Amino acid sequence: MSQPPDRDDAEQVLARLLPALRELRDGNFRRRLVVSGDGPAAEAAAIYNEVAERNQRLAGELQRVGESVARGQLPVAPVSLDGDVEGGWALAADSVNFMADNLTSQVRDIAQVATAVAAGDLTQKIDVDAQGEILQLKNTINTMVDQLSAFAAEVTRVAREVGTEGKLGGQARVYGVAGIWKDLTDNVNIMADNLTNQVRSIAQVTTSVAQGDLSKKIDVNARGEILELKTTINTMVDQLSAFAAEVTRVAREVGTEGQLGGQAEVADVSGTWRRLTESVNRLAGNLTAQVRAIAQVATAVTEGDLTRQITVDASGEVAELKDNINAMISNLKETTRANQEQDWLKTNLARISALMQGQHDLDALAQLIMSELAPLVSALQGAFFLTRTTEDGHRYLEHAAGYGRPPARHGPPLRFDFGESLVGQAAVDRKSILVENAPPDYIRVTSGLGQSSPTSVAIVPVLFEGAVLGVIELAGIHGFSSVHLDLLERLKESIGVEVNTIVVNTRTEALLGESQHLASELQARSEQLQHQQDELQRSNIELEDKAALLASRNKDIELKNIEIEQARQELEERARQLSQASAYKSEFLANMSHELRTPLNSVLILAKLLADNMDGNLTPQQVDLARTVHQAGSDLLQLINDVLDLSKVEAGQMHLLPEDVEIGELARSVESMYQPVAADKGLDFNVVVAPSLPPSLHTDRSRLEQIVRNLLSNAVKFTDRGSVELRIRPAQPTEVNLGTLRRARQRIVFSVRDTGIGIPTDKLSLVFEAFQQVDGTTVRKYGGTGLGLSISRELTTLLGGELQVRSEPGQGTTFSLYLSAEPAMEPPARPELPEVPEASDAPEAPTEDTEETTAVDTPPLPRTPSEAENSWDVSAEGIEPPLRSTELINQDTQPHVHRAAEPAQRGALQFNSEKVLVVDDDERSVHAMRVLLEQHGLQVVNADNALGALSELRRHNDLVIVLMDVMMPQLDGNEAIRMIREMPRYRDLTIIAVTAKAMKGDREQSIAAGATEYLTKPVDADRLLDLLSEHLPAGMAAEAE
Repeated sequence: MSQPPDRDDAEQVLARLLPALRELRDGNFRRRLVVSGDGPAAEAAAIYNEVAERNQRLAGELQRVGESVARGQLPVAPVSLDGDVEGGWALAADSVNFMADNLTSQVRDIAQVATAVAAGDLTQKIDVDAQGEILQLKNTINTMVDQLSAFAAEVTRVAREVGTEGKLGGQARVYGVAGIWKDLTDNVNIMADNLTNQVRSIAQVTTSVAQGDLSKKIDVNARGEILELKTTINTMVDQLSAFAAEVTRVAREVGTEGQLGGQAEVADVSGTWRRLTESVNRLAGNLTAQVRAIAQVATAVTEGDLTRQITVDASGEVAELKDNINAMISNLKETTRANQEQDWLKTNLARISALMQGQHDLDALAQLIMSELAPLVSALQGAFFLTRTTEDGHRYLEHAAGYGRPPARHGPPLRFDFGESLVGQAAVDRKSILVENAPPDYIRVTSGLGQSSPTSVAIVPVLFEGAVLGVIELAGIHGFSSVHLDLLERLKESIGVEVNTIVVNTRTEALLGESQHLASELQARSEQLQHQQDELQRSNIELEDKAALLASRNKDIELKNIEIEQARQELEERARQLSQASAYKSEFLANMSHELRTPLNSVLILAKLLADNMDGNLTPQQVDLARTVHQAGSDLLQLINDVLDLSKVEAGQMHLLPEDVEIGELARSVESMYQPVAADKGLDFNVVVAPSLPPSLHTDRSRLEQIVRNLLSNAVKFTDRGSVELRIRPAQPTEVNLGTLRRARQRIVFSVRDTGIGIPTDKLSLVFEAFQQVDGTTVRKYGGTGLGLSISRELTTLLGGELQVRSEPGQGTTFSLYLSAEPAMEPPARPELPEVPEASDAPEAPTEDTEETTAVDTPPLPRTPSEAENSWDVSAEGIEPPLRSTELINQDTQPHVHRAAEPAQRGALQFNSEKVLVVDDDERSVHAMRVLLEQHGLQVVNADNALGALSELRRHNDLVIVLMDVMMPQLDGNEAIRMIREMPRYRDLTIIAVTAKAMKGDREQSIAAGATEYLTKPVDADRLLDLLSEHLPAGMAAEAE
C-alpha cells in the first residue's frame, strides 16, 4: 500500500541521520549530510552538519589546548569557536580557557620558584592561588625552600667562620629537618669538628716551632692529604730539631768555648736543610781559618815579630779587620824603627855632649869629636877644620884633627879660605853639603890590607849664633842615612857651643893676664886721679842736674822715635804686601791671558781656514757659519782684552802716546765707521763739528778714539728709533768741575746724544762702575759686560779730562767728554803696579758697550825712540802690553820689512813640501797649525815639549823652520832655542817664538835666546804666512794655480 510522500521523505532523512548521529556519538565529527532541496529533511541535515562542525572545532581546540599543556607550551592560546556561540558551547569554551589560564599561572609560579632554587636563590616562594593537589604541591615546595634556606645559611655561617674568619669549633643547627637534610647537617658538623681538631693541632705545633719549641708534634688522627701534611710537618720538626741542635753545638764550640774547627752533622737532610748545614759549616770553617790566622799574627806581634802579615782570604768587616791589623803592624813597625832611631839619636847626642864638657884645648876637642863621631855615622875617613883669623881680620879654615888619615907630615897644616873648595863653600853658605855617588878618584880610604873609594861625603859647618867656627868633613863607602844626617845637623850647634866656650875661655885667660898687669898700673894712676876726682865731684853735682833734665828730654825723644819707627815698619809692611799683591795679580793676569788665548788660537785659525774655503768644498751657508765662529772667537778675545784692559787702566799702567790729532779727520773717520751701523738699525746718524774749533788737539789718538767709539756704540745699541749725534764744540769753564780743565786756555767737548731708552736717575751712579749695568736682570733686552763706560772713565782720567752724563728715561742720554786743547804738562798721578796684557786694536765695526774695536792678532813690536821720548810712560815692571794700531806705523826697528800680501794672494801661497817643526804642549794649537801649514803645501812635524823638539831635530835633517812655544813643561821654549843654537848645524835655522803670555821683556828674552821672530797668540794666520814666505829660501814660495 503506498504511503504519502511526506512520510517517505522523513524516513529517508531519518535513515541518513541515524548513522551520522551514531558516528557523532562515537566522536567522529567529520561526517556530513548532503542537504538537497528544502523542507524539514534538508533543515535537519543542515542542523546536523552545523552540530558536527561545531563539535569537530571544539574537539580540535581542546586537543590543541591539551597538547600545549602537555608539552609545557605556556601560555595556551584561548579556545576560539567561529561564529556566535552561546549556551553550552560558550560555557564549554570559557571553562577550558579558565582552566588553561589557571594552570598557566600556577605552573609559571612553580617554575619561577624552582628556577630560583636551582640558581641558588632561596628567597622566593609560590604565592599563586591554588586548590587541591596544586595547593599541596605549592605548600610542599615552599616548605622545601624554607628548609633549604635555613640549611644554606647555617652551612654558609660555619664555612665562613672556619674557612674565612678562622673561628674553629662552629656547628650548623637546622631545626625541623630530617632525612637527607639532617644527614647533610650532621656531615657538615662532623667535617667542621675534624677540621677544627686537625687545624688546631697543626697550628699548635707550628706555633711552638715559630717560638723555638721543637719538642711538640701533631698527634691528631687524620687521613688523606691532611695525614700527608701531618707527616710532613712532624718530619720538618724532627729535621729542624736536629739542625738546631747541631748549629747550637757548633756555635757554642766556636763562639763560647772557643773550640775552632767544629762541623755540623745533620743526617738524612737535603735541599734547603742540606744547604743551610753546608753554609754553617763553611761559616765555621772560614771563621776558624780567619781567627787562627789573626791569632798567629797577633801572637807573633806580642813576641816582637813585626814581619808577619795576615794573608788569609776575607771580605766584609773581617777584611777590614785584617787590613786594619796589617796596617797597625806596619805602623807599629815604622813607629818602632823611628823610636829606635830617635833613641839612638838622643843617646849619642847626650853621650857626645857629655864627652865634650870639660875640654879646654881646641885640638883635643876636635880629635875627640872625630874619634867619636866618625864610627857612629859609619864614616871611614874624616877631617875637622877650625876657623882661624889673621891679624888683619882674614879668616880661613885649618885642619885640626882627622879620622882615618894622618895629618900632613911636612909643611903647614892643610887650610882653605872661605869659599875655597866644598869645605870653604859650606862655611860661606852656613849649610851642610852632601855629595853622593862620588867618582872613584875622589878620595882613597886605606888600611893595612887594602884601599877603597868612598861614595858619599858629608860636609857640615860648625855654627855658634850664626858664626862659622869650623867645618867637619866625613866620607864613607855607604850612603849616610837620614838619622846619621840628623845627628850631624843637631851636633853642629852643640859642637859650636863647646868650641866657642873654649875660644872664649882662652881669650878670657889672656885678657885676665893683661888685666892683672894693667891693674898695677891703674893703681898708681888711681892715686893721681883721686885728687882730680875730688875736683870733678863738684862739677858732677852741677852736671847731674843738667843730666836729669837731658834725660827727661831724651826719654820723650826716644818715645817719639819708637812711635816713628813703628809707623815706618807698618808702612814698610804694607808696601811689601802691596808689592807682593801686585806681583801676584800681574802673574795671575798673565797666566789667565795665556790660558784663555791658547784655546782661542786654535779656534780662530781653524775658523779662518774654514771661512777661506781654499778647497772650495764648503757651501755658502757653511762658510757663513765658519765666519760666524771666527767672529764669535774674535768677540770673546775682545772680551778678554777688555777685562785685562780694565785691570791695567785701574792700576795706572797705560801707555799714552800724545800727538796732534786733526779733529776734522777724526770726525770723518767716526762718521764713516758708524754711518752703516746706524743705517742698519734705521737710525739717523750725524756728526756736527763747530767751525770755531782749533784744527787739532794734542792727546793720545787711540785712547780718544776708544772713548768716542764706546760712547757711540752704546748710543746705537740702546736706541731703537730716532737718531744718534756726535757734536764737537768748544766748552766753557763753567761746564766742567775739574780744576785743571777750568784753568785751561781752551777746552773741547765731544757730546754723544741719542734718543734711546735713557737711564733712570737712581742708576746714573752705576753706569761708570765696572761690570755694572742699568738692567742686570736675567731677562734684560740688551747684552754686554758693563766694562765700556768704566774703561772710558779711567781713560778720560788718564787723558786729564772729565766725562759727564745727562739722561731722562724714555727721552735719551747725552755723554760729554771734556778735554783740554793744549798738551798737558804731566800725566795724572797713578800708583805704579805691574802691567796687564792688552790686545791691539783695529777700528772696525763697533760691537757692544765694551771697547769698540776688533782685535788684530799682531805680535808686540818694540817701540821706536821717538815714541819713547813723547810718551807718558806710567807703567811698572810687569806684562808687556801688545801695541795699538797707531804703534804699528813706524817699523824702522824691525829686523825685516814685512810686505803683507793681499788676502787672495796670501790664500794662494803654496810652498814646496818643506818641513816645519811645530813645538807646543797644547794639542789643539798643534792641530790648528798643522791644518794651516799643510793647506799651504808644508810638511808638519810636531813635538809636545822642548826635549821632544830636540829629538825631532836629530831625527829630521831637512827641517827649515821651527815654531817654538815659549811656555812648556819641563823645559821652556827660550832654553830650548839656546840649546838648538849651540848646535853648529842649526845656528842659521829660522826659529819663530810663539807665546800667549806676553810678559814685559819676553820678546827681548826670546830674541836674546836666538829666536829669529816673535809672535803672540792668537796667531794671525796671514802674519804667519808672511813670515814663512819671507824666511823660506828664495823661489820656494809660489802662487798656486
